[in-house]
Amino acid sequence: MPEQLPEVSMNDVLPTSQLRRAAVIYNPVKVDIDALREAVNTEAAAAGWAESIWFETSVDDIGQGVTAEALARGVDLVIVAGGDGTVRAVVEAVRGRDVPVGLLPSGTGNLLARNLKMTLNDMPDSVRTAFAGEDRAIDLGMIRVERADGTRDEHAFVVMAGLGLDAKMITNTDEDLKKKAGWVAYVKALVASLRDPEELHLRFRLDDQPVKRATVHTLILGNCGSLPANILLMPEAVLDDGLFDVMMTRPGGAMGWIRVWVKIAWTNGIVRRTKAGRAIAGEHKNDKDLRYETGSVLTARLSRPEQIELDGDEFGHALAFKAWIEPGRLRVRVPIVPS
Repeated sequence: MPEQLPEVSMNDVLPTSQLRRAAVIYNPVKVDIDALREAVNTEAAAAGWAESIWFETSVDDIGQGVTAEALARGVDLVIVAGGDGTVRAVVEAVRGRDVPVGLLPSGTGNLLARNLKMTLNDMPDSVRTAFAGEDRAIDLGMIRVERADGTRDEHAFVVMAGLGLDAKMITNTDEDLKKKAGWVAYVKALVASLRDPEELHLRFRLDDQPVKRATVHTLILGNCGSLPANILLMPEAVLDDGLFDVMMTRPGGAMGWIRVWVKIAWTNGIVRRTKAGRAIAGEHKNDKDLRYETGSVLTARLSRPEQIELDGDEFGHALAFKAWIEPGRLRVRVPIVPS
């Protein structure tokens, strides 16, 4: 009977310098670092990768700097463990580099992972996907913001950029309550924001269309449209269609707000999620309460500086901005779908 040969892994064949290596960018506030290290070490070894290198984010460096350092060391994969803000910062640094990003959902919303229909509450499974999944190319949103003093700064976003009520809600959110109750904290913030009577007055141009004027309560650019609690804010938004969706709301009084909520929470969130439901609901029609458009470049100037948020984080006040989509610019590791 022939002698049984021992199993041989790639780690036994290749020198460490030739093995693929991942960098883990993690927010220490959001993760259980011991459990995370154990899961990463286990899956890296199983996949035949070298030992991962670790980078912790901080208040002064929420992700861009440490990600740039990881990329300078020639890593083959960037794994991000944190909330939407950490993901946004890491993606901003990865932009333009041919390196995929693995997502380990660790925050309250986890909106990118949610829209990619990834597992949200199973860390070992998410780590396994990062090492053994497949790459999906998705669009990346970019925005150049002009401040009141004339300075400009440029940022990436993977989920949404918002002004008006949307941005004020982020500002009014109680961070302590958010940590304890998750998205319930936004309800309190929304109520506080609804008391603000101010509207946005802007001139804007979408792609090559004529310049238009608008007065709205909320302006949102969405690269994807699904939120927690089964809310489908932008029913036509797709992560890889080369477009962003623009949503503008201006409800007229209490009944107007009710109509908007019914359209978003019921029609979009429930009815339009099935093929039969979409047939019943029919094509969405814009009205004075709620309006959608799609495009790849949006330029806007406001009558006064307004609060702006990117992927759920405050980004100060904008007097004007130019936003555009970069098709297929980001590669994200997703589970392999059986054929």
